[in-house]
Amino acid sequence: MIRRVAYLALHTSPLQQPGIGNAGGMNVYVDELACTMAGRGIEAVVFTRRTDPDQPASIEIRDGYRVVHIDAGPARPLPPPELMSHVAEFGEGVVAATASAGFDLVHSHYWLSGWAGVLVKEAHDLPLANSFHTLGRVKDVARRSDEAPSSIARLRAEDGVIDASDCVIASTPYEFDDLIEHYAASPERLCISQPGIDHTLFTPGDRGEARARLGIGDEPLILCVGRIQAHKGFDIAIDALSHIPRSLAAGSGPPLLMIIGGPSGPNGREEVERLHARAGAIGVSERVRFVPPQPHGSLVDYYRAADLLVMPSHSESFGLVAAEAQASGLPVVAARVGGLPYVVGAPMSGLLVDGHDPRSFAAAATAILDHPDFRSTLSAGAVEFATRFSWSSTADRLLDLYGGIVGR
Repeated sequence: MIRRVAYLALHTSPLQQPGIGNAGGMNVYVDELACTMAGRGIEAVVFTRRTDPDQPASIEIRDGYRVVHIDAGPARPLPPPELMSHVAEFGEGVVAATASAGFDLVHSHYWLSGWAGVLVKEAHDLPLANSFHTLGRVKDVARRSDEAPSSIARLRAEDGVIDASDCVIASTPYEFDDLIEHYAASPERLCISQPGIDHTLFTPGDRGEARARLGIGDEPLILCVGRIQAHKGFDIAIDALSHIPRSLAAGSGPPLLMIIGGPSGPNGREEVERLHARAGAIGVSERVRFVPPQPHGSLVDYYRAADLLVMPSHSESFGLVAAEAQASGLPVVAARVGGLPYVVGAPMSGLLVDGHDPRSFAAAATAILDHPDFRSTLSAGAVEFATRFSWSSTADRLLDLYGGIVGR
């Protein structure tokens, strides 16, 4: 029986607000998973890197779930490329903190944590499960032409983590296939466990009330949510806006595009500037609104207020935003890439677009926004489709996987 799990999240803490810096869907995943495991009576300890000298050594989040800060490099936020030189120090810190602590296994998240997880596995002879969340070679296949490719160090580390892990956990069957195709991973050590949704939070609600709370008028509202990086394709959403009719059945006035998130990665700020410049160049600046990252629990108001979520990503291992939006009754138009065909229940809850032509996204968005009955059908379908994603089911599946590698 599994009683205690060490979760590694080196490059970003589950306590950090998604949409800021390196924080995104992985933060939500680790936090929700740890909470769910603690609720099952399994002690979940998340080890993350100290990014502020005032952070306490340990924070009790709830009974059975705590976050431990490990000193590794300067106590300030660092981009992933600069963290590579601190992985060994982080791993050694986790090894010291877990000595004789009775952990049943290690579950690392992202390639940097996986690298550290190998050190913990070898030091304590513990089983190692790893979730990558994003894969360097997969991102390279789909990256925008002006994006830098993944470093050789990352790609080699991913290979090493796959070889050393007792179980590599893919979020979808598509990621499972990517691990085989791009990394020649052994299928026997690959497992699939999808993330979940907090269905007590992400539920349908009154559109007008949500808009009133957010100070939004009655114009058709298109939403993009996520860290501002090139691979999210927010530039495609801006271009698509210029091809969507200014008069639609979904509301009164020309449609508004709202982008919620902050700059992320080494070129995040440049990407924000690029998006502003692009909106100005094609004459839609007055209809593109940039909103700072919001607390995770506040996103439901935006989902309820919006008429459509657009995800023109170049790569997406899962797409938690799409799952949460659907649970809130919001139809989704997404690129047919990565895990999005698995997460978006087209044509039940939205539409999938082949390629990244802004006109194709505009046509799909118009088909929904200009046909209220169709949108209403998709909204109901989105809520129904999203029921297949729950943290309880995720925990059930992971406990089966954990038991398998511990028993082995």
